[in-house]
Amino acid sequence: MISLLELQQAFADAVFGKEESPCPAQCVCRQELPETAFGIYRSSVLGNYRKALGAVYPVVERLVGERFFAHAADAFARRTPSCHGDLNRYGEEFADFLAGFPGAQCLAYLPDVARLEWAVDAVFNAADPSPPNLALLTSLAESGEEGVTFLLGDHCRLLRSPWPVDRLWALNQPGVAWDEGFSIDSGPVALLVRREGYDCAIEPLQESEFALLAALNDGLSVAAACARPESPAPERCGEILALRLAQGVLRVAP
Repeated sequence: MISLLELQQAFADAVFGKEESPCPAQCVCRQELPETAFGIYRSSVLGNYRKALGAVYPVVERLVGERFFAHAADAFARRTPSCHGDLNRYGEEFADFLAGFPGAQCLAYLPDVARLEWAVDAVFNAADPSPPNLALLTSLAESGEEGVTFLLGDHCRLLRSPWPVDRLWALNQPGVAWDEGFSIDSGPVALLVRREGYDCAIEPLQESEFALLAALNDGLSVAAACARPESPAPERCGEILALRLAQGVLRVAP
């Protein structure tokens, strides 16, 4: 007799297989039109995945069109089913998938647009930042402790792209008129994506500040991060740290 695990695996394989994949015989509970009924179930499951991805990646969908997006979403869902019960957490790997998906490769900037949209969604749904511990920060400043480490707040993300994906994202928001002077070849960007109240801010950074924040988030101490040649000058590092700590962008690492 087939085990419950084997039955569940066979059913999942059929749902996420090719469209012509039949429903496993062990799953058929009705005699009339079982394949038709199973096809409806498969369409419903994939439709839910499409809606979940469309909610996170509306700019990607607008850039490639609804039909192509549905095609890509179905292919992605078949390759990468959700591992969570909450579909709001689904789709982080979509950008990497698009980088190798036939038909999307001619839009080299598309994966980075998807990465930006995932960052926006992630910071919007992150927990509210804790207020900065001013007493602790004052103590650290007075002691001259340079070995302290900081991390980005959960409501913040860093993103670097060779294309101006922040501007492309902004031009594809509802009600925004297209800028005829925009060029996708207008240069790279280094971005800080963070939540401000009920909105998300996409802030362009100088490369030196991006390098500093990335080094801190990778676990380097303040002293080590500020000593890197790509980081800002020491006095500028202090200004950046003070500002980003006050904003809640940085938090003291546990």
